Amino acid sequence: MFNKSVLGFLLTVCITYTSALYFHIGETERKCFIEEIPDETMVVGKYKVELFDRQQNMYVPTRGGLGMHVEIRDPDDSMIISRVQVFDMNIGDFVHTAPGPLGMHVQIRDPKGSTIMSRTYAAEGRFTFTSHSAGEHVICLHSNSSAWFGGGQLRVHLDIQVGEHANDYQQIAAKDKLTELQLRVRQLLDQVEQITKEQNYQRYREERFRQTSESTNQRVLWWSIGQTVILLLTGFWQMKHLKSFFEAKKLV
Repeated sequence: MFNKSVLGFLLTVCITYTSALYFHIGETERKCFIEEIPDETMVVGKYKVELFDRQQNMYVPTRGGLGMHVEIRDPDDSMIISRVQVFDMNIGDFVHTAPGPLGMHVQIRDPKGSTIMSRTYAAEGRFTFTSHSAGEHVICLHSNSSAWFGGGQLRVHLDIQVGEHANDYQQIAAKDKLTELQLRVRQLLDQVEQITKEQNYQRYREERFRQTSESTNQRVLWWSIGQTVILLLTGFWQMKHLKSFFEAKKLV
């Protein structure tokens, strides 16, 4: 019973960041996401873009030259995957963007605003990076369309994988010629490393929260003292003013 409980706990803890979704944005619209990622963590992003065709009433491969711009502000340097699709009106369904001229620009920035990576990718592909600091990573996407007004509608498929899930273990096994047991040990070691990073990040967040709480309590204390001083000074001034008024009226 104890072993099963421990195993269940480890399986729960070993889960790393992974998200897959799609969303619709205008051709000139900008969409941003926030991911909290530990430091020294690899992030992989895969993306694909499609455009809505009003004549076909469905999402179809985007026309030549239309792509997606991805901007990542990365405090932790994580791995992200992004993909975009559009609705083809002819088919009546979301489809993938056409390869070729269509591309996606990826820009990654750290918490200080410095650009970590800036590169243009094809209509469908992937990008990777490794975080160097823990914190919130801001990922922004928008197309490279030059339209000033309106524009079409895009369907964007975004897949984000962080931690050991970003690794292609089949490729690693083939490259390093690992047996099944060796590969499993490699996966477990990567999971333990990711758990350690996550624990360090949680300690970092706890310390930041404690510092914020102490700072807030200190400010509340000084604010209370300031209010008390202001009330005392106001009362003293009122008493002095009333005394002068009564003396002027010869009431005292």
